[in-house]
Amino acid sequence: MPSVSGELSVHDRLVRFLTEAGVSFRELHHEPTPTSADAARVRGEPIGCGAKALLLKADDKYRLFVLPGDRRLDSASVKRQLAVERLRFASKEELLAQTGLVPGAVPPFGQPILPFELTADISIGQVYPTLAFNAGSATDSIFMSAADWERVAKPLRLPITEPEGAREKGLPS
Repeated sequence: MPSVSGELSVHDRLVRFLTEAGVSFRELHHEPTPTSADAARVRGEPIGCGAKALLLKADDKYRLFVLPGDRRLDSASVKRQLAVERLRFASKEELLAQTGLVPGAVPPFGQPILPFELTADISIGQVYPTLAFNAGSATDSIFMSAADWERVAKPLRLPITEPEGAREKGLPS
């Protein structure tokens, strides 16, 4: 559905992009899912199947990072690998200003859907062959193969998540 300005919504741009790329996907309209756990529950999928997209400000530039729903970002690793001095999550206000979206609605896509460089954890698609993600709203999800996502999203792949169990074991993040 077009926005007030007549431009297509992020959801509609994403659906058009995937369709034009010949990607097979399925959509699900559901109750609002503000967290990865909520999304996994309503989708009926393991939480690790979910791809959460996080907008961060790396030095003076916004970048989008994608990781499995059951993992946490390893900020120190990101800073080291991307040679970034300052790294922080975008505020709700910054997220809205940069994307027109609220937290939990950001799809795991940079250009041409969102105007950011896209970096994804190397584990995406390794455990689960399918990705599920909120597609421009907290009430719309898309399911597609991880291989198709990588082919059309073209992310930079880096190890950007904390080791599994790091927090429980008291390891530094």
